[in-house]
Amino acid sequence: METDNRPSNGGAVATNDLEKADLDTVYATLSTSAQGLATTEATTRLAKFGRNELVEKEVSDLEKFLRFFWGPIAWMIETAAFLSLLMGHWSDLTVILVLLFYNAISGFWQERKASDALAALKAGMAPKATALRDGEFSVIDAAEVVPGDVLRIKLGEVVPADVRFIDGDYISIDQAALTGESLPVSKKIGDEGYSGSIAKKGEMSAVVIATGNNTFFGRTASLVARAGGGASHSQKATTQIGDFLIITSVVLCVILVGFEIYQDVVVQTGWQWSDLADIARMVLVLLIASIPVAMPTVITVTNSLGAQALARKKAIVSRLEAIEELAGVDVLCSDKTGTLTKNILTLGDVTLFNAKSADELILAGALASEKGSEDAIDKAVSGGLKDPKALEAYKVTKFVPFDPVGKRTEGQVTDAQGKPLRYTKGAPQVIVELCKLDADAEAKANKTVADLATVGMRALGVAESADDGKSWSFLGILSMLDPPRDDSKETIEHAKEHGLQVKMVTGDDVAIGSQISGQLGMGTHLIAAADFFTKDMDMSHLPEPITEAVEKADGFGRVFPEHKYGIVHALQDRGHVVAMTGDGVNDAPALKQADCGIAVSGATDAARAAAALILTAPGLSTVIDAIDESRKIFERIINYVLFRVAMTLDIMFVVVLATLFFGFSPLTAVMIILIALLDDVPIMTIAYDNTLLPKDPVRWHMRRLLLISGFMGLMAIAQTFGLLLIGMEWLSNPEWQAWVELTQEQVQTAVFLQIVAGGHLLLFVMRSRATMFRPPWPAMPLLLAVLGTQILAVLICGFGWFVPALPWTIICLVWSYMLVWMIVLDLVKLVLYRRLRQDTDRPRWYERFLRARHPAFAKAAGG
Repeated sequence: METDNRPSNGGAVATNDLEKADLDTVYATLSTSAQGLATTEATTRLAKFGRNELVEKEVSDLEKFLRFFWGPIAWMIETAAFLSLLMGHWSDLTVILVLLFYNAISGFWQERKASDALAALKAGMAPKATALRDGEFSVIDAAEVVPGDVLRIKLGEVVPADVRFIDGDYISIDQAALTGESLPVSKKIGDEGYSGSIAKKGEMSAVVIATGNNTFFGRTASLVARAGGGASHSQKATTQIGDFLIITSVVLCVILVGFEIYQDVVVQTGWQWSDLADIARMVLVLLIASIPVAMPTVITVTNSLGAQALARKKAIVSRLEAIEELAGVDVLCSDKTGTLTKNILTLGDVTLFNAKSADELILAGALASEKGSEDAIDKAVSGGLKDPKALEAYKVTKFVPFDPVGKRTEGQVTDAQGKPLRYTKGAPQVIVELCKLDADAEAKANKTVADLATVGMRALGVAESADDGKSWSFLGILSMLDPPRDDSKETIEHAKEHGLQVKMVTGDDVAIGSQISGQLGMGTHLIAAADFFTKDMDMSHLPEPITEAVEKADGFGRVFPEHKYGIVHALQDRGHVVAMTGDGVNDAPALKQADCGIAVSGATDAARAAAALILTAPGLSTVIDAIDESRKIFERIINYVLFRVAMTLDIMFVVVLATLFFGFSPLTAVMIILIALLDDVPIMTIAYDNTLLPKDPVRWHMRRLLLISGFMGLMAIAQTFGLLLIGMEWLSNPEWQAWVELTQEQVQTAVFLQIVAGGHLLLFVMRSRATMFRPPWPAMPLLLAVLGTQILAVLICGFGWFVPALPWTIICLVWSYMLVWMIVLDLVKLVLYRRLRQDTDRPRWYERFLRARHPAFAKAAGG
């Protein structure tokens, strides 16, 4: 429960209490009156309770930048850099630092591009306010408004704080961006108004009951501040990969160091400081080999290029990891007003009473509307005319606007013959009472209104008077609705085809939401969130029965910001990856908490700032395009990770095995750095690769990923170590040496060539779940980059650039060896995926068997 920042006789008072208390209690609690505050008292309260603005925690740019140097993979890179510095390996150090800082700078730059949600919310605060101080109204900064101030709020002004209206005829305020209500809300004396809402009609005075972070607006900002604080699935996956490689590296380092110490101390029975330097050098080689130095860079570049592709599809990415999150989304929470619907009231079917035709009824309603008005209802009625020129036959002599007491509008006109007429429209019960209908007609009218309400439509009564308002004739009832967007139904169907469950989350009533939800094929089981969630619930830790009900519901009506936040949190607690679409301030907390928050076209600054994906085209159809693109991007990243982990294991194990069996490292530190550059830099073009589009959400399944990459890494080790064995045999075989003479250093070069070329061939194997000899074929940028790299690697080995030169005959033999192994690896991959598919399919019957025999299993599986 939020506490007030207002004085009271008995301590802090809950904000919600002052929203509902009678005005005398409000005055007493705030120690104020309808005459406002004295300037001195206002100054005292300003010092005591703070300025009327959002308080936010600032994080320096330096702190944001330094975060990119923290994490398992970053630690590995930094350790390698430190060892390179100690040992004076300047070339190694330079390359490592360049990659380390590139990762940090690119990530920091992407964060800088994203808007700050709290700043946008703060910018939405009203800059000025008209306050009653010392008995006179004067304009002050909105930030200086304090609890107890009396304000004058006029047409077009932004309400600067949470208020209770105390004087004036009426005011109509638009609070759609705060509560999701699709129409402006009429207020009268005693009603509350929320900070950030906009006055659309009328003028009233109000007393301030909450300011700054204690306002409805401020509480939304607080939800945004604490939402989405956890690491993304992508960050967790990268951390797990780093942990796996660190543990593997440490184990191998211990084995390697133990072996070397045993050799130096026990076998050779001597110890020199130079031996320690040799051990450190081998550890450095192994450590550099174990680091996927370019992995963060490749993932960042792939996501960045993917973000550019999404931008071309009218979706702007403000947080790169959201691309991978969107690929795994299985629940899409969609706001209704302006997202699924047009946010434009239109006329539905009409019910005739005394009117002879629908055209006559609509014309009467239009004559009871203000010409040129921006009021949503007036625009809907006037827009329903088949022939707008019909209004030209009438001359308006007077128009009486809507007020919340009378609940109707009235137009006084004269027709073409000069006959005076009056037309009125408004709440059906008011118009029925005005017309003094008989019992049967009144029952018919009430039933019509009730039937419209059950399908979520608003009703409007229309009447005519030909005797200067002495008697009225009830013409009929107009129905109105905010219709679905033209592409919404198709979009929802496409979403379902992509394995997405779509839930409507709206501030409108359940009946209205259910009607639209049913039309769009989203289901009609909507829950009234305002009744479902109690005030004492912690939206970040909802009980299991509540989260289960949230999961089963088709959607929610009468939703407030904390409810939307809680709905998203509950679905995440149930294991779902959640996307949330929205456009208003009220959506900001849920947008930020969601795995992928999506601000739709025309969204407020606050919604765009909290979202990870910002749509520039209207409707949800762009979301489906974005999901397609994100799944392709994710597939490319997974393909790279499978290749990179397998190759990293290959290099690490070959270095250790060669040291244990042959007493020398098959790769120098320079070779490993060259491998990182030659293998990974061209692989950045994987961002352009052709991939099959997965039909279901795709996620980081780490056990499966490490199993596949580990097994293929084992095959790569066999390939590389097999070549090393051949090389060592070549050194000791006089006949082979007589054919082509080789040295141990040239064997190292052969292993280097095999890893550089074999790595890219392994990528071609791993980039497809089917055989590599079937589509999708590699994209031209990737193919050209790999081809160019292999030509460069052959030239490096052939001419001895940075490495001992290798005879051209051996280069040809190494390539022949790799091409044979490429076919073997492709066959092994097919067998592996076939076995994994069998393991995936088996639970369809096996799990049912276990559930039937073991209830405990069913409970565990459900979690």
